[in-house]
Amino acid sequence: MNMPSTPPLGAPTDVLALVTATSPWSPAAIAGASLAAAFDARLTGCYIDPGLRMLHGGEPDPSVLALLIDPPHEQPEDRVAFVTMARESGVHRASWMVTRAGIAQTTRQLGAWHDLIVIERDMVDETIAFDVLGEALLTCRTPCLLLPPSWHGPVRAERVALAWNGSIESVRAIHAALPFARNANEVLLLDGEAPAYDDDQQRAPRFDPASYLANHDIKTRVRRVHATSAEAGAALLREIEGARSDLLVMGAYGHSRVRERVLGGATRHILQHVNVPILMQH
Repeated sequence: MNMPSTPPLGAPTDVLALVTATSPWSPAAIAGASLAAAFDARLTGCYIDPGLRMLHGGEPDPSVLALLIDPPHEQPEDRVAFVTMARESGVHRASWMVTRAGIAQTTRQLGAWHDLIVIERDMVDETIAFDVLGEALLTCRTPCLLLPPSWHGPVRAERVALAWNGSIESVRAIHAALPFARNANEVLLLDGEAPAYDDDQQRAPRFDPASYLANHDIKTRVRRVHATSAEAGAALLREIEGARSDLLVMGAYGHSRVRERVLGGATRHILQHVNVPILMQH
């Protein structure tokens, strides 16, 4: 990422990395450290045990959980090693913790005092990944950066693609992406078919993403994308692959079920097939 000596306006000041391995450090730890260094932000590493990553659709009773899982306790050597790794990556302020809750509950709680959460897409088994990650994305108020499977190294947001479809979720995602877009070499706005507005949205002022970005001195190339709802995910993938984008920004969309929230079809398709990090916000 081409970062100036002074962090850009609106840059995150607290970055959270959900860590899945300490030796060697998992992708979220490395990527989180690179972002915290680039933004001169504080970095928090939070280890989440494999047994806890499967929880979704509401947390089980703690007494039942205690019978099934013996979550790890914080180890002093892990704290020292994480702070050392962060310092060697250029991070001046770092802390370490261990969660005893599932992904969704952890992101809801820690997201309350963090500006960006880094999550590994494959930290959850493929059979339940979309339900677990969907619950976290759709109940967390914090922008989340999802790393694709087998990701290694830092995040380099030199060519940023912004997915726009007129929804409030995509507005929030574009707003959250300003620090990345300000320092990218190329910003591509993928203008999709806008959804139908309800009465309140029809009366409210409309958001113009191209003007909004221009007002923030971000030069943007706009490309219109025509696709049905069923084809939206595949169409978006073709666009970012053709543009060689290295960061995709999009809203997190989904719908509710009893006691759980799951991702919609287009969001699932993107998460399943994209090979670049995705900045998402619900």
